[in-house]
Amino acid sequence: MSAIDVFLADARSGLDRVSPARARELQAAGALLVDIRPLANRQAEGEIPGAVIVERIHLEWRLAPDSDWRLPGVTAESTVVVLCNEGYSSSLAAADLQRLGLARATDLEGGFRAWAAAGLPVVEGGSPAVP
Repeated sequence: MSAIDVFLADARSGLDRVSPARARELQAAGALLVDIRPLANRQAEGEIPGAVIVERIHLEWRLAPDSDWRLPGVTAESTVVVLCNEGYSSSLAAADLQRLGLARATDLEGGFRAWAAAGLPVVEGGSPAVP
């Protein structure tokens, strides 16, 4: 295995990764879906209705439970599902959030593309990221 394969496997070892159907159930129950994809991807492929857009470079500051810049309502008990295009960078991001105290952070298996392939709702993309 390459170094990145080991790194990814290590990140995923602490996650309870969720399928698109389970992510939708969690969202309906109040979980926060966080889309970390770049604007170009969101414009080309769309977005998940109700997902919060947080650029990857701001993620830790916007979601760490003790950050002065966290999103309103985010606590250590919040359930957060991070998503990217295909479920790779979201695994690394979710593991980072867990290390910062967000124990219920995880990611979407297969990312946005798995969500769309499952026939779940998608809206035209291009929303601005949370500043």
